[in-house]
Amino acid sequence: MAFYKKRDYKKNYFKKEPFIPGIAVVVQNNNTEAALRKFKKKVQEEGILQTVRDKQEYIKPSERRRKARAAAKARWMKRLYKAAEQKK
Repeated sequence: MAFYKKRDYKKNYFKKEPFIPGIAVVVQNNNTEAALRKFKKKVQEEGILQTVRDKQEYIKPSERRRKARAAAKARWMKRLYKAAEQKK
């Protein structure tokens, strides 16, 4: 008796959208605005634009650490400022 994995042939039958490899959006009812919004959201979630911006120029590791430290300090000062505003 051979043991084998049962395949679920109806698994893909109930999919609402067709599978498209990569980042793509299906335009339905000629609604390009909604498709563009969906595409922008997918690109944002994947972080594609951020990686492109990061690769445009080389930043030394020391420079990267300094910028990260400055951003953290700015976030902290902003939080302190908002807390002080709420107490007034």
